[in-house]
Amino acid sequence: MGIKLYYTTVTASRTVKSQQAEMMRILDSKSIQYELIDISVGGEVRDEMRSKAGNPAAVPPQLFNEDKYCGDFEMFSDAVEEDTVDQFLKLA
Repeated sequence: MGIKLYYTTVTASRTVKSQQAEMMRILDSKSIQYELIDISVGGEVRDEMRSKAGNPAAVPPQLFNEDKYCGDFEMFSDAVEEDTVDQFLKLA
């Protein structure tokens, strides 16, 4: 599967929780299939997400198409506003 959503099941941040839920809701509403990757299972998964994103401080949610970085919640939100989600996710 192409689209990967790095998220976490362990966070005290309401912002992260709501951003993750919003991202999943929008992807589901557009019938875009995606794989969930939970970074809370271990530091190596978090480090992999940060390395692929090119940001050592990246926090979930982060979207990728295979190993190509698409962006974070803010970038995704902008793409939704501009109706360019397919381009954002490198599907078009």
